Amino acid sequence: MIDTHSHPTEVSNPIGSPNMRRADAARYIRETYGIPCVHTTLAKYACIGNGPLFRKAGKFPLYSRNDLDAWAKERLGTLVRSTSELSGQKRESAA
Repeated sequence: MIDTHSHPTEVSNPIGSPNMRRADAARYIRETYGIPCVHTTLAKYACIGNGPLFRKAGKFPLYSRNDLDAWAKERLGTLVRSTSELSGQKRESAA
């Protein structure tokens, strides 16, 4: 029986594969780092330059796990014990 609800371009790679399409990359970021991320945000970042590195395979962007890990770790702040430590970090980074 043919499944009329699936579309061949919507086939996604498992998160464990070396290269992930946007939806899987966003899910990897959410599940691995707890950072809210959706595929449309990654598409926007690809246009404005704030997102993880990616490669194109034809018209499809592909994200490697290493590039996603590096991007997510850059977004995460350092560990702190209180919010007062955060204001000190902002002053130091602004100098």
